[in-house]
Amino acid sequence: TRAASVHSAMARHAGPRLPLIVKNLIPTLSSVFDSQRITTTAFFAELLNSNVVNDLILLETMMDNMTGRQKDTCMLVRMLALRGLGNIASGSPEKVRKHGAKLLASMVNGLDDKDDPHNLVALEAMSSLSKLLDHVEERDIQSMLLHIAIRIRPFFDSEQADLRQSSIVLFGNLTKFSEDNCEVFFEQILNGLVTLLLHLQDPKPEVVKACKFALRMCGPNMGCEGLCDMFLNHLREDRSLHYGEFMNNVCKHLMQSYPEMLNRLILTNLFYFKSNWVDIRAAAPMFVGFLVLHVDEDHCQQVDLDQLISGEY
Repeated sequence: TRAASVHSAMARHAGPRLPLIVKNLIPTLSSVFDSQRITTTAFFAELLNSNVVNDLILLETMMDNMTGRQKDTCMLVRMLALRGLGNIASGSPEKVRKHGAKLLASMVNGLDDKDDPHNLVALEAMSSLSKLLDHVEERDIQSMLLHIAIRIRPFFDSEQADLRQSSIVLFGNLTKFSEDNCEVFFEQILNGLVTLLLHLQDPKPEVVKACKFALRMCGPNMGCEGLCDMFLNHLREDRSLHYGEFMNNVCKHLMQSYPEMLNRLILTNLFYFKSNWVDIRAAAPMFVGFLVLHVDEDHCQQVDLDQLISGEY
């Protein structure tokens, strides 16, 4: 917050002097003191939120310095560097297209950060990715699309609500780029579908909102008009959801369009029979019940009754 207010004041009153200020601060990014590197990185990150850096031809210099902080030994510096790179989407959105590949590579590196016990770097990478995706060239994201989708999937069930929310929103945003990889990405949608539907019962409203968004985005890629219409009409942010009735109809469409998916959908649900969240734990067997109710006899043999009765994944 302090860096944000300082940056705002700098942008308003110290514009012409900013190049010199930035030049004098750059050496502190290599300081032996974590506190100095953190403070300067936070300041640069907030400065990148303003178009003033573009006007003063500072963007490339600051972007290169933020990219260079990705190997910093201090986790907070790495996190703030990603925040700064993501802020380019609001400060200089027209430059994101030009530097898209470089910015996306930085975010993927952040997702793969090996020294991030609380996933703060990954969280910043996901938030920044969602901001950048509106401005990048499609060709720049295509080569990374599958890797990102697979990498963020475990966060859907994180104990941390902010990780659940950010990963699910990012997944929804990724679907905009799935056309050229339709079959490959459809598989990722199927992998996440049960989780997204169950987390409509998440205890955190912000996660429920994220799931609604992601499912609305997934709908057009699922090849089932009825399901797409349901997601668009019933999962609007301003509309309350009658979950049981909604899931009954969802399962009807799923079994009409993908009856061969029955066992796979059931197995994923079994995993949630022991969920820590009581509403999700209750939703999973209901989901299974509706699937079995709507599948035709020809596909019933897919169901392993012993496994289902025991509730073991």
